[in-house]
Amino acid sequence: MGEWLRELADARAVRALDPPWDSRRAAVEGALRLRREVEAFESRWPEPRADRPMAPAFSWDQLERQFADLVDTPAKQAMARELVSATRKMARYKPPEMVLREILCLSWALLDESFQPEPGEGSVEMT
Repeated sequence: MGEWLRELADARAVRALDPPWDSRRAAVEGALRLRREVEAFESRWPEPRADRPMAPAFSWDQLERQFADLVDTPAKQAMARELVSATRKMARYKPPEMVLREILCLSWALLDESFQPEPGEGSVEMT
């Protein structure tokens, strides 16, 4: 991943004024922001010892299915599907414990009974 980030950082040096540059610049800035978040997380939570027991593995489909079963409205089911998808897409760039933390935050938000999204609010945009 380091090489990929270096290439993105090198792209920042390009100062083109055409409209596609704006989207490339946003992508580079997003990648750099993500890298800073990962570095901050890893400095706070160092890699665990390898001799520690691991949690059982499960699939993204299983996670989505369980969230859909736990929530109480169709709007939250749609939201769960989108949030799991967004988390899955970014998971390859993050350490496993950081992904776990995000999954825990998803469950906290989705299971909050005081939060009731309007129907059609289940759509989430990646930034």
